[in-house]
Amino acid sequence: MMLNSSMKGIIASFLFIGTLYAQQPNGNSGFKDKPFVLVENKKGPTLGYSPASGVKIITENGLKFKDLNRNGKLDKYEDWRLSTEERAKDIASKMSLEQIAGLMLYSSHQAVPALESGTGSGIYRGKTFAQSGAKLDDLTDEQIKFLKQDNLRHILVTKVRNATIAAQWSNNVQAFVEGIGLGIPANNSSDPRNKATANAEFDAGAGGDISIWPDGLAMAATFDPSIVKQFAEIASREYRALGITTALSPQADLGTEPRWYRIYMTLGENAQLDADMIKAYIDGFQTSTGKDEIGGGWGYKSVNAMVKHWPGGGSGEGGRDAHWAYGKYAVYPGHNFDMHLYPFTEGAFKLDGKTKMASAVMPYYTISYGQDPSGQNVGNSYSKYIITDLLRKKYKYDGVVCTDWIITHNEGSRPDIVQGKPWGVEKLSEAERHYKALMAGVDQFGGNDEVQPVIEAYKIGVKEHGERFMRARFEASAVRLLKNILQVGLFENPYLDPAESQKIVGNPEYMKAGYDAQVKSVVLLKNRADVMPVSGKKTVFVPKIYYPAVKDVWSSKLSTPHFDYPVDTTLLKKYYALTTDPAKADFAIVFVTSPYSADGGYTSKDRKAGGNGYLPITLQYGTYVANDAREHSLAAGDPVIDPSITDRSYKGKVVTATNTMDLRTILDTKTMMGNKPVIVVVNASKPMVMGEFEKEVDGILIHFGVMAQAALDIISGRKEPSGLLPVQMPANMSTVEKQKEDVPFDMECYKDTEGHLYNFGYGLNWKGVIQDWRTEKYSIR
Repeated sequence: MMLNSSMKGIIASFLFIGTLYAQQPNGNSGFKDKPFVLVENKKGPTLGYSPASGVKIITENGLKFKDLNRNGKLDKYEDWRLSTEERAKDIASKMSLEQIAGLMLYSSHQAVPALESGTGSGIYRGKTFAQSGAKLDDLTDEQIKFLKQDNLRHILVTKVRNATIAAQWSNNVQAFVEGIGLGIPANNSSDPRNKATANAEFDAGAGGDISIWPDGLAMAATFDPSIVKQFAEIASREYRALGITTALSPQADLGTEPRWYRIYMTLGENAQLDADMIKAYIDGFQTSTGKDEIGGGWGYKSVNAMVKHWPGGGSGEGGRDAHWAYGKYAVYPGHNFDMHLYPFTEGAFKLDGKTKMASAVMPYYTISYGQDPSGQNVGNSYSKYIITDLLRKKYKYDGVVCTDWIITHNEGSRPDIVQGKPWGVEKLSEAERHYKALMAGVDQFGGNDEVQPVIEAYKIGVKEHGERFMRARFEASAVRLLKNILQVGLFENPYLDPAESQKIVGNPEYMKAGYDAQVKSVVLLKNRADVMPVSGKKTVFVPKIYYPAVKDVWSSKLSTPHFDYPVDTTLLKKYYALTTDPAKADFAIVFVTSPYSADGGYTSKDRKAGGNGYLPITLQYGTYVANDAREHSLAAGDPVIDPSITDRSYKGKVVTATNTMDLRTILDTKTMMGNKPVIVVVNASKPMVMGEFEKEVDGILIHFGVMAQAALDIISGRKEPSGLLPVQMPANMSTVEKQKEDVPFDMECYKDTEGHLYNFGYGLNWKGVIQDWRTEKYSIR
């Protein structure tokens, strides 16, 4: 059988990786059965290297250094005594065009081991993991290719089997790249992983054996930046133990549009609270102290924070999201663009800690409609005004700018298909899109595994500006990218002790701290006649919930409709006796999720029927008619897949929430329980209209994606509620339609039967409405 050059390279790489385990050096050896050696410096950092890579140790004046390029002499970039700036510039000057172009790549989603299909899938010597006989920590064919042939050094890690496997895989990656070219280490990254569940491709690594914390709106509901700081300090230790040195977080988008799909990942609609929490988050992740500090607050415990999404993605028209063509436009009817910058300019770029600012920024997919004075409407990463004029020049940001994922790929054949997101530059070639983003000021391309389009972009630039200009442009990005690898100590020692990693990740101390924070994020909205706490040996009725068939927008798989308990019954029985007969129950708890629209505001069915395809996004369970929607949309247009649609208005159209049966379950439970208490626990991903059921129930708890146990601890009185609403709860859908996507606090809020207004900052404890330092500092003024 004839082998092509690519396959030969992969086989050779597998043989190289095999030698990592075969060599067990004596002397200053590392841990048993590990593919690396540790070398101590009495007055400097401990060095880690792989003998199989060909790297050796240089000794100069009694100090030891790694000869990463294997030339037998100490180069500037190998000298850990020099500044990261000086070292980065030295490396950049030595790199080939192909090496810099590879450094500009950020991988697609990688699971460890690779999944059998879909996002995070991969093959091992041409076979799936199950068929291959590969080890759990082996590199996939795809990983070997993009690391060696494409010179990629930034890997997005999603699901991992456990901390031990993650550490071993990370060691294998680092040993592999150490033997290539200049020996530049891999900078592995992660989307948020310290949350209870994974909901989408941008948090696919969540859950599992790691400390679980409130995230997004849940964290905002604590109203306490010190909790954010505690989380970040713990999460950064867990990340480093997994081999992760960049966090693709925090999400600083201001949550001013209540229908937005990703509002649950924001820190709410108050710009000051958002900024304070963003500052605490980044300080906690990035800061190393004492012997762990290399310089300027950076060091061996630091994790780079990539704050997102500049200049804010929370004002999508009608609440539609820019992962899809139907949601590409962010609009500013309230002329409030500058407020959306505040969490970045006053938070991420003005840290209290020594690292000073977030080391990286990710722009959102959106077209910030009508904001560029030149009149150009393109996705943020393609906009010279958004990246260079504002971010780089006005706000003096000189860190890494990395695009959101696959913005240079082609879009799908319909607006509701998730593929590339080349918003505003749909008609350009892939190479031209890379070039336009580079000229706008971008350093790196998220989700792009192949180097060739970047090289082609370079050639376009050479024709337009000359070789000298483009080489300088590429080296400027290379320096930024290399500084982020250097400042966390990867050039000195990128290796991990897997046994130590297993001890660190998800240890009992961290798990307890995360759970305590979860409890503090739960908001008590209603407690009529002090129905809670419910203590003692009571019997509870918990109805099963109907889960409708829903198409997963990321995998296109259709779920199976079914009835099931929304909470583990074993957990419920630790608090109360559980009955299936309402007549035998002392009280009922109904666990539901907030109303959601599975179509996201667009359906091809409406388009095929002669409509424009656009629908309302509802925040109520029952059928909704959008009579108060805009007569005409503020933005529209897709030059490739549907150029005939020039108006995205959905006025007068009708929708019903996908989970409308949740409302029926609440009301039926009340009927069955008669005069006995009914408590509703809402797992909310967005604000919602409470008026459909509030009058019928005695108690309401709302949380934003934390564990059900946190709610049960409050209901039972084991814990006292302290959470506050991080967003307004609308009185009705009319006020939702009339509010402006870019403006906070502009809805009529719901008032319950107890006279309480469900406004930002509202919450109850056992004594009544909470009024403390948090409500004073962050109250609406």
